[in-house]
Amino acid sequence: MPRPELDDLDHTLLGLLQRDSTRTLAALGERVGLSPSAVQRRIERFRETGLVDRTVAVLDARRAGALLAVCLATLDRESRAEHERFRAHVLASSHVQQLYNVTGDWDYVVVLATTGVDEHRAVADAVLKDAPNLRRYSTMLVLDPVRATLDLPTRPAP
Repeated sequence: MPRPELDDLDHTLLGLLQRDSTRTLAALGERVGLSPSAVQRRIERFRETGLVDRTVAVLDARRAGALLAVCLATLDRESRAEHERFRAHVLASSHVQQLYNVTGDWDYVVVLATTGVDEHRAVADAVLKDAPNLRRYSTMLVLDPVRATLDLPTRPAP
């Protein structure tokens, strides 16, 4: 699906929504200079085009008591089918918070979220150690989530 055409108000509205989607339509409209109904139409367009994928509550990892781990994984064989098998296996776990296919020495970055070291060990074994076609993986436990955001740019920085 192609990216929808966005004007300056769309970019501003998307930034506001990414930082706090609980604002009322009236409050958003005041910030961008539109009526609440015009803001609602734009938000509906964002959803209909798939630009806004979903609206969620983002928990603070420390307050939630979560242990985050960044895992790097390399596969043995590079075929599309082998990548799909690996992805399907990893994505079957609810502990996989993020999965990225990347360039460089590693094939994937996997972010795991668990409730502690013991659970992490069990999950890492099940998700990564037992993954099909895995050559090797390395894990880095997150000691301090200094900045964790889901904000994405909608246009190049000036």
